[in-house]
Amino acid sequence: MKRLSWLTLLMLLLTMVLVACGGSGDDAEPEADSGDTAADSGDEAMDEEDEAMDEEMMEELVCEDAVGCVEIAPGDPIRVASALVITGPNESLGLDSQYGVEIAIADRGEINGHSIELQTEDDGCNAEGGQAAGQKIASDPSIVGVIGTSCSGAGVPMSQIVCAESIAMISPSNTAPVLTDPETRQSCYFRTAHNDKIQGRAMAEYVFNELGLTQAAIVHDGDPYTEGLASVFRDAFTELGGEVVAFEAEAADATNVEPLLTSIAAAGPEIIYYPVFIPLGSLITKTAQEIDGLEGIVLAAADGVQSPDFLDASGDAATGMYVSGPDLGFGNDIYTAFLETYQAEYGTEPTAPFHAHAYDATNMLLNAIEAVAQVGEDGTMLIGRQALLDALTATDGMAGITGTISCDENGDCADPQIAVSQVQDGSFNAVWNYENE
Repeated sequence: MKRLSWLTLLMLLLTMVLVACGGSGDDAEPEADSGDTAADSGDEAMDEEDEAMDEEMMEELVCEDAVGCVEIAPGDPIRVASALVITGPNESLGLDSQYGVEIAIADRGEINGHSIELQTEDDGCNAEGGQAAGQKIASDPSIVGVIGTSCSGAGVPMSQIVCAESIAMISPSNTAPVLTDPETRQSCYFRTAHNDKIQGRAMAEYVFNELGLTQAAIVHDGDPYTEGLASVFRDAFTELGGEVVAFEAEAADATNVEPLLTSIAAAGPEIIYYPVFIPLGSLITKTAQEIDGLEGIVLAAADGVQSPDFLDASGDAATGMYVSGPDLGFGNDIYTAFLETYQAEYGTEPTAPFHAHAYDATNMLLNAIEAVAQVGEDGTMLIGRQALLDALTATDGMAGITGTISCDENGDCADPQIAVSQVQDGSFNAVWNYENE
């Protein structure tokens, strides 16, 4: 009995140990569950943090621009427009700029993975064409900016229309002073062409100081470009000591200018300055040879006729006449490469003086787009319209074909370089360069 008691006691002790061990095992499982729960909580916290970061990324693409944004979906192109005179009697002026726009876009290729698409409009080189092109562009919210117009007469109404929608507008060849006058300039308007306050004075100084002529007659057609340039020439010429014996207007589509030139001949000028476009310019040039009293008269025009089309239309009557316009002696590597591309793509040399200004205007716009664009991880792009205008206004020290592009508070961005050319051997040959101070 005593031995059995000890065995019984030993078995009881073993049972207690086993129970204790078993209890510990049962308790371990809840502890493991607790550990899993902590891990799951950690994963959930990380997921919430990732979601918060994703939401923050999405918040960065919310348009906060004062006047709105252009939204470009992943894979869609950035859409810009041109509005230049690409048909009709002045088409060589606008097509030349159009080619400059196209070359700049091809050179850039893309911005942040988005290609660049060009919508082409015709400004008609008149107010009606500028209004029609402006309305079409302004009605399309996908268009980020526009390069145009060719002619100042088209630029005035178009700038009013597109600027009402805060669409950036940069002209490569508008030169009328009214377009960047603080009293009349539209807030979205910029230009890479010179201001005719400079060209008009340059021509006046050449006529008075270099040619030694003191009696001038002036003809314009009422367009902001022609009348503006004629007025600046008149004021500068008079200030220098010259006399303006006639200041006349003629319709741009006139077919008979004999009465006009007969009246001018009676006033006894030594030079006629007519800063008009190709049709009227060639008509005046040819008719002047037939008017009594204008024998030996000096004829002069401006960049509105600086095209092979004008020379073809005027024939030998243009020989010896003078033309003011931008100095094209840029002589830089960008221009050399540009001319090679121009010739290869279009099979001709430039046909007018503003192709380089169009190239610079396009790059100015594309630079500003790249600077302000917000891009999401999926490629979505937002371009704030006011931010874009602010970036264009801030353009400073941009290296272009035409010089250093820097915008003032009124949208004049050109590095103005003016030359006077003479028609010799059927081409325009620079004979004098104006040093703008």
